[in-house]
Formats: sequence, structure tokens, C-alpha cells
Amino acid sequence: MENLVGLLRIHIQRGVNLAVRDMRSSDPYLIVKMGKQKLKTRVVKRNLNPEWDEKLTLTVSDPNIPVKLFVYDKDTFTFDDKMGDAEFETATFVKVVQMGLEGLPDGTIIAKVQPTRQNCLAEESRIIWSNGKVVQNMVLRLRNVERGEVELQLQWIHVPRSMGH
Repeated sequence: MENLVGLLRIHIQRGVNLAVRDMRSSDPYLIVKMGKQKLKTRVVKRNLNPEWDEKLTLTVSDPNIPVKLFVYDKDTFTFDDKMGDAEFETATFVKVVQMGLEGLPDGTIIAKVQPTRQNCLAEESRIIWSNGKVVQNMVLRLRNVERGEVELQLQWIHVPRSMGH
């Protein structure tokens, strides 16, 4: 961990229009992976538009490693069903954080990340100054599934004596 850049807090807000994997609904949960780290949200029963509203924190030592999301349907007696996946880069976000911005007006847009074929963004993602912090809101379109999106927000947590400060 000597190369720690900082901590990335991912606020998993909600899933939108997720795929049906049980009879009429699904019991979705989300797994976040970055390198060897793996975090999981709680299961939301019978809901295709789950409100997870959970904050998961990853340690970032290499901002070029993508963050991967996997949505699953929790099953009791069989393997959990895949409900799509997505990934996103944090390099632009980390670069903005490392600018050491201070005192910007609340809501200032610092950078924009456009949807491309290479990323999973459903719409433009903005990195903004909010309440004295750099945050990035994202809507990710799930891949390998017929439909579904995940809304989340990134926030940076500075660690004293880390390279990102």
C-alpha cells in the first residue's frame, strides 16, 4: 500500500430498469471490483429499480485500473443470475482531484467525460465542485444484458501522506 493515491468512495445510488431474472422481478445486488478489491451492496428484494443508497470505499493505488461493476440477481437455491456489468475509469477524476482545487463556487463544472464506445456512460458525466469536494456523477449502461442502468457518484477521500495530496 506504499503507492496509495487515496480512497475512492462510490455512492451506489440506484439501479434503473434492470432486467427481469425471476418470474416477474429480480432481487438485485451489485459487486464493485478494482484490482484485487471486491465490495458488495445489500440485496434489494423484488425490485427492478432498486435504491441501494450505499457508500463503498476502494483504496486507489493505480488510477489507471478500471472499476468494474457486476449486477446479480440473488437466488436461494441456484447460482445467482447475472444482470449485466459495466466499468469506468477513474484517471480523469483523480487528475482533477490532484489539481488541489479550493474555494470554487458550489456546483462549478470542472470537467466532463463524454460517453464513448469504450466506456459505459449512458450520458455525459460531469466532475463538479460540491460542498468543498470534487465529485463525479455517472449513469452507467449495463453491458451483456438486455437493459438496465446504474447511477452512482464518486467522491475522493484524501489520505494524509498519500501520493494524491
